[in-house]
Amino acid sequence: MITIMKESSGAMLAVTASETVTGEDYTEIWIPALQKVISEHGKCKALLYMDENFKDWDLKAMWEDAKFGMAHRNDFEKLAVVGGPSWSEWGTRVAGILSSGEVKTYSADKLQEALKWVAE
Repeated sequence: MITIMKESSGAMLAVTASETVTGEDYTEIWIPALQKVISEHGKCKALLYMDENFKDWDLKAMWEDAKFGMAHRNDFEKLAVVGGPSWSEWGTRVAGILSSGEVKTYSADKLQEALKWVAE
């Protein structure tokens, strides 16, 4: 499940991922919100927070993430990934190589620091 965080504003879009993230979460919530920010601001500052109930992504979510990420790799000014399992840091590093924007990972207890960095 993906929910948009209240801290989202302007070019900064922050979401919480909880339990299992599905392809429908991507196609119905995350991607439309990203597209709106990109169309309105040119570039997006994004934060993905995997909360304590986060389990995983289903295959369709992974596919949608990869497709959107590659098609819009130049549309992200910043991306912060907060919390999650250890393998998510590896995936974030790969995204950082492919993206033209800055990419950082934070532990779950650093959510406020991550929100501040993304919003700058």
